[in-house]
Amino acid sequence: MLLKIETIIESVVDIVGKITSILLLLMIFNVFFDVIMRYFFRNSSVGMQEMEWHLFSVIILFGISVALKDEGHVRVDFLYEKYSVRKKAMINILGTIFFLLPLAVLVSSGSWGFVMDSFSINEISEDPGGLTHRWIIKSMIPFSFIFLIFSSIGYVVKNVNIYRGAK
Repeated sequence: MLLKIETIIESVVDIVGKITSILLLLMIFNVFFDVIMRYFFRNSSVGMQEMEWHLFSVIILFGISVALKDEGHVRVDFLYEKYSVRKKAMINILGTIFFLLPLAVLVSSGSWGFVMDSFSINEISEDPGGLTHRWIIKSMIPFSFIFLIFSSIGYVVKNVNIYRGAK
């Protein structure tokens, strides 16, 4: 049962990782286009520059969950690598439950007011030619941390399976 749950969650995280990869390509093309327009045609778009930051934000926010699944997150490896597989799994479980999940819940719940304020005033860029509907990018903060909670559950399940010797 736990192996099936782990597989489902990892599949969803992989899909989000692929979408994030596509967003990275779009951001690269956006930056390339902006640089060409700025330096060769002496023309620049504030909206395109803001889109770079918006895409970058989404990539980082959702990439955190993908990095967790792929064990790409930061830890003190010179200590961690010396432990047994079961001890590593227990450290991952406890660290996720007592540190990662509370932080993710705090950020996701605490950022809704921020998003709703932006939505209620229909916030737009302060720069002429900038992007409208700023609440959309701000809403990525709680959504990405909710997704991090989802990914964290999969990570805990994965480590429970490792601890039990099911993997």
